[in-house]
Amino acid sequence: MFPVLFSLCVVGITHVALAGQVCPRPPEVPLATINMNKEGYSPGEEITYTCNPGYIPQSGSWRYTCPLSGIWPIITFKCMPKKCPYPGPLTYGQIHLTDLNYLSVTTFSCDTGFVLNGPTSSQCLADGSWSARLPECQVVICPPPPVSEFGALSYHKNKPGNTFVFQDIIRFECLLPFALFGSETAVCQANGRWSALPECRSVECPPPEEIEHGFINFALRNTFRYQDTVSYGCNYPYIMDGASESRCEKTGRWSNKPTCKAPCKIPVKRATVLYNGQKVKVQDHLTNGIKHAETIWFFCERKTGKCSYKTPAQCIDGRISVPSCFQERSWLSSFVKTDPADMSPCRN
Repeated sequence: MFPVLFSLCVVGITHVALAGQVCPRPPEVPLATINMNKEGYSPGEEITYTCNPGYIPQSGSWRYTCPLSGIWPIITFKCMPKKCPYPGPLTYGQIHLTDLNYLSVTTFSCDTGFVLNGPTSSQCLADGSWSARLPECQVVICPPPPVSEFGALSYHKNKPGNTFVFQDIIRFECLLPFALFGSETAVCQANGRWSALPECRSVECPPPEEIEHGFINFALRNTFRYQDTVSYGCNYPYIMDGASESRCEKTGRWSNKPTCKAPCKIPVKRATVLYNGQKVKVQDHLTNGIKHAETIWFFCERKTGKCSYKTPAQCIDGRISVPSCFQERSWLSSFVKTDPADMSPCRN
């Protein structure tokens, strides 16, 4: 009886010892799977780790064997995501992404004035490629601008070509006698539309007004339209001040008309003055005065130095003032005293 009991004890102890050598389920590795996954492994059994699709080994061994101790060695195997190549560059656009790892999503956008042709996003796949091709950013195209009927409004491009693209500028003109109202230029905008377009309107001006001491040359028409002109003249000896032409403007009014300015009578009877660079006597050469805007120079005497200096006097529309320093001499005194015009000029 005793040998039998002894044998049973030995078998039991041996079974317990052998049971303690079985390796348990191995630890899980993030992003990886085991070739066979069960509750226990006998010594000598081998397992292998494989990274999931979209991931690749980063470090550590991928093969492990259950030892006699029944304790798995430290598992150093690690996986990391695959990376896709940078999808750009995107001409005239931007690529928006956080990283290039598997499952990452990138989105695309275009600069102002360009539109996206193709997918708006793409995802990094398990094989390291992108799910969608790179799109293109195409420039915005504007339609030909409308023109008014009868061809009154025309335009021309600042750049060559038959298409109108973003930031293209066109310049408008109206055929006479139409006047252009609004901006002379329009720009192709980012939304594919033109900025505000002008319009052509028919403009008429009333008959031009007469001017005092003057006349209008050949103003025989009954109707005056935009950009029509009339020319003015002055009766002798009046002088014109301002442009001789007046133009019918888009406001329906005439541009500024000139005025006729009167000549000036010299308010002295006897004097020698400087006129057009020459000394002349008023009583002999300027009996009719001088014209508007002309200037004469009076000679004044400086008592302390017995010398003379010049002071100007300008004719302004029939008015001229004699300098206060000038003293008109009588016919008799001109024989006794030296005329300031004949004195030596003062040095200062």
